[in-house]
Amino acid sequence: MEHPGDLLNVVDVEATCWDGQPPPGAVSEIIEIGLTVVDLAAGERIGRHRILVRPARSTVSAFCTTLTGLTQAEVDTGLTFAEACRLLAAEHGAGRRPWASWGDYDRNQFTRQCRATGARYPFGRHHTNAKLRFTEAYGLRKRPGMAQALQLAGLPLEGRHHRGEDDAWNIAALVLELDRRGGWQPLEADGSSVYQPLR
Repeated sequence: MEHPGDLLNVVDVEATCWDGQPPPGAVSEIIEIGLTVVDLAAGERIGRHRILVRPARSTVSAFCTTLTGLTQAEVDTGLTFAEACRLLAAEHGAGRRPWASWGDYDRNQFTRQCRATGARYPFGRHHTNAKLRFTEAYGLRKRPGMAQALQLAGLPLEGRHHRGEDDAWNIAALVLELDRRGGWQPLEADGSSVYQPLR
């Protein structure tokens, strides 16, 4: 049986977006969830997953397609947000495993969307802001974007930036690099990494 501390879920989401303000009545909604499973003990990325999510209160703009490569036709084949949350919990141990994202956007977007839709928040309470950890470990004054962090760490950007599946894969590489440098401490030792989700 998997021990909750053995594996880490690295999550990156893409959401509907616009060049400027959203159209009247539209809200930003998750359209792709990228998830990479990291085995910190082995120092490996061991799982790569992509969940497409069908938006209910917005559509994919031309700007969003240019940024992410995702189209309305593609996300129309996805799950509902509630179904995606259930899948994260059932198949990816989201409620049991600690998880990380680059910054707090992803965590906040899940919180907002769960609150707005009544979907059950899929993650447990141990979340780590990998951008903050990286900034501290490298002694930086400003928090870098993911692509800049990869350059600073001497790592390649694999795949397409602003594609959830690829971004999660790249963030997981940064997490492993931080762990090798001793900058990825156990979550239990860092109270700032504990986030209390919606009940």
